[in-house]
Amino acid sequence: MLFERIDLEIVTPERLVLSETVDEVSLPGSDGYLGVLPGHAPLLTGLSAGEVTYRAGEVTRHLAVSGGFVEVLRDRVSILAETCERPDEIDADRALEDKKNAEGELARASSEAEMRRARGRIAKADARLMVRRARATAGA
Repeated sequence: MLFERIDLEIVTPERLVLSETVDEVSLPGSDGYLGVLPGHAPLLTGLSAGEVTYRAGEVTRHLAVSGGFVEVLRDRVSILAETCERPDEIDADRALEDKKNAEGELARASSEAEMRRARGRIAKADARLMVRRARATAGA
């Protein structure tokens, strides 16, 4: 069977963020970024902090996500994210402050768990800043 498009759904504990039919998706899986086209082999993976991009026609959109799980089927991608923000929901000043605070925590960390938490916060802040910049670059 030939699949021409993908149903993309992104859900957080607070809300349904997105339910749209798209042409392709790129997302931060637990082992690195993953590109998904229609007909992709089914898989289940963890979701890391990063940028989700998706294209519908000529329009590419960007979202910042952190933590969760992804289910990929041949015609559907379901993302269950701890957080997900659209570019216009991101406060760049707050993201910069969060990154600065997390970098300070990383410098003071005395255990592997503290370092892992700080690195996760840095990755989340970086993703938010990247998505916010993508919006500014696109002129949206």
